[in-house]
Amino acid sequence: MLVRHHVQDYAKWRLGYDAHGAARRDAGCTGTQVFRDSKDPNEIVLLLNWDNLANAHEFAQSQDLRETMQRLGVDGKPDISYLDDAGHTAT
Repeated sequence: MLVRHHVQDYAKWRLGYDAHGAARRDAGCTGTQVFRDSKDPNEIVLLLNWDNLANAHEFAQSQDLRETMQRLGVDGKPDISYLDDAGHTAT
């Protein structure tokens, strides 16, 4: 799952994001990567791996996630894409 959103304060958001890790794991998330835009460090891109697509959809639509994003200062609605792994290359 690829998520892109803007936050009001990265440091505040990151503390809350890290604290919310148990909820992600319990929902089926098997790993994450966090990226920041080089020109706007409050623009966040997340790459999240899930045990299955249904769990990813359920988590993305959960009330808990909506409340957490609001509390952590996420601006607006995130852009979410569901991706299939097409393999890795060396370069």
